Amino acid sequence: MERRDFFKTSLTAAAAVSALSVPTLLTGCSPKPEVKGNDTKLHLSFQGGTTGKDTYAEKFDMMEELGIEGFEPGGMELVENANEIAQALKGRNIKISALCAGFDGFILSKDAGIKADFDRTMREIIDAGGQFGSTGVIMVPAFNGQSDTAMPHTQETRDYLCEELRKLGEYALSKGTTVILEPLNRREAFYLRLVEDAAAICRDVNCEGVKCMGAFWHMQEEPSDYAAFISAGKYLQHVHMASRGHRRMPGEDGELDNYIDGFRALKEIGYDKYVSFECGCDGDRAVAVPAAVALLREQWAKA
Repeated sequence: MERRDFFKTSLTAAAAVSALSVPTLLTGCSPKPEVKGNDTKLHLSFQGGTTGKDTYAEKFDMMEELGIEGFEPGGMELVENANEIAQALKGRNIKISALCAGFDGFILSKDAGIKADFDRTMREIIDAGGQFGSTGVIMVPAFNGQSDTAMPHTQETRDYLCEELRKLGEYALSKGTTVILEPLNRREAFYLRLVEDAAAICRDVNCEGVKCMGAFWHMQEEPSDYAAFISAGKYLQHVHMASRGHRRMPGEDGELDNYIDGFRALKEIGYDKYVSFECGCDGDRAVAVPAAVALLREQWAKA
């Protein structure tokens, strides 16, 4: 095409676009996700070390005082202490939320023995989670420290992961629970770092037993908390909470600890699962933990 013809064509196209009304242009845009309202409730959960207490009874007493609804133990912790945990939960308004890993091996290992260890222990944890009505078992496909023995980061590996997750997800469904993929930041994991990537894997696996999560600490990889949770949509099964600077109690990093955009997205998608503390503490837990709970509830109300 000669330059004169190119510019003539371009000007004609520009004139056609400018002739369109604004409403006409807008009709071609994708609609915003339906906002389900700001009456979505915040369901808080604690991991075992959050309270700083020693016994399960002491942990649950403090959680009840703060109105915490979920408890997130380690996966093998639940397997090994099922009776003790069940006894301590009796008569309380606290449920098991997600289970934080705890298995041996990892799913993307090239070593058949390591992969077998993963399959065996992961299913043990899924069994226990199902018995307690857990929302799912959290897993990471591979950590940085496992890269030497992990399968290469290729399309073939992703296809393999999806197939293995489908089997695992179907098993989890049969036990009344799920498997939850957790993206981590680049300092901890090379394979899965963004919530949208985890959601895409869930979509391709196409099994209700495979879900994903977002962790505010790890989501520093994300351009936007809001966009990360919107991208997860129906696949979002769990959320981890920590301060944004040092992975301490929410509020211990001051102004950095603003979660309102992420909370707004959770409300918009009607997220009804748990937001669970996974963090350390620099101060006195008797002060810092209640303050963190109050901060999250205040920001949730503003979202």
